[in-house]
Order: sequence, then structure tokens, then C-alpha cells
Amino acid sequence: MVQKYQSPVRVYKYPFELVMAAYEKRFPTCPEIPVFLGSEILHESRSDDGAIHIIERSCKLNVDAPRLLKKIAGVEYVFFIQKNTVNWKERTLRIEAHNETFANRVVVLETCSYSVHPENEEWTCFEQSASLDIKSFFGFESTVEKIAMKQYTSNIKRGKEVIEHYLKELISQGITFIPRWTPPRVCGQKDEQTPAAGEDAAAAAAALDSEALGTTKENLLSGYARSPLNCSLLFPPADKLDADYIERYLGQLTPMQESCLIRLRQWLQETHKGKIPKDEHILRFLRARDFNIDKAREMLCQSLSWRKQYQVDYILQSWRPPALLDEYYTGGWHYQDKDGRPLYILRLGQMDTKGLVKALGEESLLRHVLSINEEGQKRCEENTNIFGRPITSWTCLVDLEGLNMRHLWRPGVKALLRIIEVVEDNYPETLGRLLIVRAPRVFPVLWTLVSPFINENTRQKFLIYSGNNYQGPGGLVDYVDKDVIPDFLGGDCMCTVPEGGLVPKSLYQTEDESENSDHIRLWTETIYHSASVLKGAPHEIVVEILEGESVITWDFDILKGDVVFSLFHSKRAPQTSHKEATLPNTSAAGDNMQLIDKTWVLGVDYSHMESPLVCREGESIQGSHVTRWPGFYILQWKMHGPPPCAATSLPRVDDVLASLQVSSHKCKLIYYYEVTGFTDGKLDGNKLSGILHLLAVCSRWSLCFSSF
Repeated sequence: MVQKYQSPVRVYKYPFELVMAAYEKRFPTCPEIPVFLGSEILHESRSDDGAIHIIERSCKLNVDAPRLLKKIAGVEYVFFIQKNTVNWKERTLRIEAHNETFANRVVVLETCSYSVHPENEEWTCFEQSASLDIKSFFGFESTVEKIAMKQYTSNIKRGKEVIEHYLKELISQGITFIPRWTPPRVCGQKDEQTPAAGEDAAAAAAALDSEALGTTKENLLSGYARSPLNCSLLFPPADKLDADYIERYLGQLTPMQESCLIRLRQWLQETHKGKIPKDEHILRFLRARDFNIDKAREMLCQSLSWRKQYQVDYILQSWRPPALLDEYYTGGWHYQDKDGRPLYILRLGQMDTKGLVKALGEESLLRHVLSINEEGQKRCEENTNIFGRPITSWTCLVDLEGLNMRHLWRPGVKALLRIIEVVEDNYPETLGRLLIVRAPRVFPVLWTLVSPFINENTRQKFLIYSGNNYQGPGGLVDYVDKDVIPDFLGGDCMCTVPEGGLVPKSLYQTEDESENSDHIRLWTETIYHSASVLKGAPHEIVVEILEGESVITWDFDILKGDVVFSLFHSKRAPQTSHKEATLPNTSAAGDNMQLIDKTWVLGVDYSHMESPLVCREGESIQGSHVTRWPGFYILQWKMHGPPPCAATSLPRVDDVLASLQVSSHKCKLIYYYEVTGFTDGKLDGNKLSGILHLLAVCSRWSLCFSSF
């Protein structure tokens, strides 16, 4: 498996030329980097005007590996070839490096770049990427991979510190300014005092005199201090993440954690067409999966599709809790804890969970819980700005006084477990701490029922106090300031959280209304439909076009598996029929609609209108087609499988295995489509309003996802 690393953008608040002078001090040896034993120049060249300077070096590195491994490999040192290309005119340095030792067994590639900050030409940006591919290493592939990645990541931040060390050394010597490159004089041009064409920055730095420059260390530093930082510099560009931004808004991350965040973010940008959640949202899913990119990507894509299908991004604007919830739901926000996390108080023991479920149903309760989670994320962002440090989770204080057997009502526990499942899947790592106080004797029974459904990482954040144990040392005062502890828990702060009480039975819904499904039906008015696709059972939608020119628009997300999307046209009306899967060990295709009859011949009975599009798991696809003829247009999603084998040859083993793998599961997707028509070459008024509505919805999606 190829290991990859991608750094965030690291910023030096010094001009490019000064940074280059500091960089050159690393050669030929660098005591500040112990593993770097030395280097020698293999090749050096300059362009005619001196603007481009290329140096190729052989670098000798010491490897901190077990003695046995060194003995087996037969080497004490590792040699790398490094090619540096500095462009003084463009003010860039590109560094390309690869290993020379064991090049046939291990492939290490590294690319670094220095460039001018896009918003401040007196600052310099640095980026770094690398890959490690161990093809074979005497049976020690896994060990070598771990050693190599450990050493590489341990030296990443050290490299930035070394540059800053030499920058301070230059400034202490009075070298605080190096002129920019200028083209050589043309014959007959007035002589000016400029550096020699192509003069190296390090040589220029050595030749400079601090008195001639008229710039002191104090003047330089005070100049930076006086220069106000543009607010936009606090935030990364659309496709880049700045190291200072990460530390300020996301917290301390290891180099590999930073790399995982950047790589997952880049993948989302490539596949989700700009609808990218905020970085802290992506980071939560990475943390929930221990920074395993593949697992985090799967979990995040499922959640993004869920949010889109059920329009969760609009819940804070669209959800208005019923008056019943305002009176009987015993939860609410209450200041923050000692770490600056928003504090949510839930008086669960005083809540009539059975009455709320009976009166409102699971749907309303789930919507309310989702709105609480959305509000929690919003408050975390606000507190991050208020306290000047990353706050990505909140604290929940649960008071269980009054908890009894009525809370163990089976439908209520069932609803609670469903809600926990939805929250665990879509709001990971948002709970910083859960303080449970006044736990009664019945609590262990409830905990036994609920705890298996709670993620292990989440369970570790639970602190449980029985009786009045929460009042002394080691209790609430360790996590919540005294002046914030609610009055009903012995504090001095008046708390506005409702006291609850029994919901009047006159407000109950009928049994059919409150217990009509085994699944929580979210947002039944959603414009999206869901479908499952099995091998041999594609999902198809037919659209009848009466006019010659109309527009068919589609938007769908692949939740699981890979599918092929096609658009067909037929003059014949297909017969609607439900096809059941006949594969062994699989259930029926369910809501699959298969319209194209097996007797139909492609090119005779129907034809392709759009080239088949292979859609991978997690992708979001939008498109449209302008019809040319009336008739029946069929949108088809079918499972993507291996290419068919030639008739003259036996099937390859790989193809058979791939086919079996594909047939062992079903693909899932959500989709939406719309048809708009033309009138005399122009869009009909009603249809135009429909398109404008769709565009408005897409715009809101983009805004909501960009403001995660």
C-alpha cells in the first residue's frame, strides 16, 4: 500500500529572497538536522539571464533503524537525489527528491515548493508532499514502512524550525533585506546599482551590509508588528489549508493527521462539485475513525447524502418546535463549561418520554434532537471566536432525579435507540463530555439497554454520579464554574430549562399514528427518492416527452457501490413492472422499477441519448439533456461490473472473482429529476419558475455546505 503525505501551507512572514538565503545555509551540512549527514553537488546550471538556477545534489542521510535490519540490508546510510529549481523572476523554488538507495525495492518521492504568499508579497509559503511505496524489503516491508513514516513525520515540523533558526541568524548578523532579481542590463542602458544577474540569494546575502541597507532587526520586526494582518489571511484559500489556520481553528494535529484532513478535503472537492463541509466537520469524521481515510470517507459520504436527502441544513430555519415541546421537553442550553464548551442541560428524570412519544411521535422528537445538534455546532463556532481557541464539542449535563420504571417503556427506549443511532452516524465527536448526576437505582438497567448502541469513544466521555456525590471535590465544580451550576443542583444560577411534568393524555395521538413504522421517517416531503440496485435488476424511470424540445434534469448521489447511469429514448411505451432479484441469498429488489423489456434490442427498439457514465460510491452527479424528439426517455441506474470477456476465450479468474464480489451486495442511491419544456424556443413561464426554484435549492445547498 502506498503511504502518502500532504502538508498544509506553512507561512514564513519574511520575503522570498531572505527565506532562500536561510534555506541555502542548510548545505552542504546541517547540524540542526542530525539525520542529514551531508551533501555534494552533482550538477549545476543557470539560464542565460540568471533568472533560473538549477542544482542537483546527492544527500547522505542516517537512518534510525534497528541494527538487525541495517545488517540484513547491508547499509548504514541512505542516499537521496535532490533537484532544486529556483526561479528568481517568478520567486519560486521547487524541490524534487527521490531515493537512490534500494530504488528497486522502495520508492520514495518528495516534492516541496516555496512561493510568494498570494495576498502578501513580503511573505513566503511552503508546501510539501510525499509518497512511500515499499515493493519488497527482505520480508520486513511493514517494519520499514513504519520506521520510514515515523522518521519522515518527526522531521517535517523540524524543517520549518530550521528555516526559522537560520532566518534569525541572518537577522542577528544584520542581513534583513535582499534585493529582488532584476534582468541584466541591455547594452547602452544606464548603469544602475543592481546585483549581478543570476546572483545566488545566499551569496547576495553574504555581500550585503546592514548599514548600507539602513534596515535593522528592530525596524524589520516592528514593521511586521505595525502591519495589520488582513482578516482573510486567517482563513485558507478555497483549495488550501494554512498551518496557522489549522492550529487556530482546528487544534493541534500531528503531521499525518493534517495530511489526512487535507487529502480527504481534496477528494471531496474533486467529487462533490464545491459542496464541501467545513474543515471542523470533516475532522470530526476522521477522529471518529481514528484517521483512517477510507473509513472516514465512507462515513462522511453517507452522512452528507443523509443531510441532503432530509434537508438537515435548513432545520434551524425551518423547524419550529411545537408548543408541547417548549413546555414538556426538559432540555436547553445554559452558558458553557470551564473549557469554553457550550453546556446543554437535560433533566431527563423529569421528562415524560412516554407522553412526548405518544403526543408527538418519533418524527418530531428526532427533528428536535437534530436541531439541538445543529445549534450545538453553531455555538461551538461562536465560542471558538470568543475564546480564541478551537472548541469543537459541547458538554451535556444530565440530571436523572425522578428517573423510574416509566422511562423504561419499550417504545420510548426503542425511539431513544433510533435517535442515538442517527446522532452517532451523523454527529460524531461532537460530545466533549457527558456529566450524569443523581443517578437512581434504576439507572443501571437503562444503561445496560442503551450502552451497547453508543460508540466506545463516546462512552469514555461519560462521568456518572449517584446520589449527591456530584457536589464535592471531583464533582461538577471540576468541570463547571460554581456561578454556572443550576439552582436545582444546589448552585446559585437560575436555569430556564423547563421542569417538565406529565403530558396530558388528551394530547396523545392514536396508536396507528404514533407507532406506525419500524423506521423513523424523516422529512417525508423530501424531493429525493431512494433506490436499491442489484445485479440484473436496474432501477429505471420513464419520462414521456410530448414536445420535441424539453429539458430533463437529474441529480443523484451514490450511497453504496458503483453504478452505471444511462439515458435512453424509445418510441414505444415501456410496460411498468416490478422485477424481483433472483440471486441467491439476496432479498427482492424492493422498489426497483425495470422498464426496458429483455426482448428489446438496443439500436432498434431503443437507443442511447447519453454515453453511459460510471458513477463511483460517494459521488454526487448532476446533469441535464435537451430532448430532440418526442417519445419516452428512460433514466437507468444499473450495477457496474467487470467488462464482458471475449467469446473466444475463457473468463479470467480476476473477472470471475470481481463478478462474484459485485453480486454479493446491492448498490444504493438517492435521486431527483425534473422535466422542463420549451415554447417556441423559449422556456415556458411555469417551467422557468421550476428551474429557478431548482437553481435556488442548489444555491442554498452550496451555501449551507460551504458554511458547515
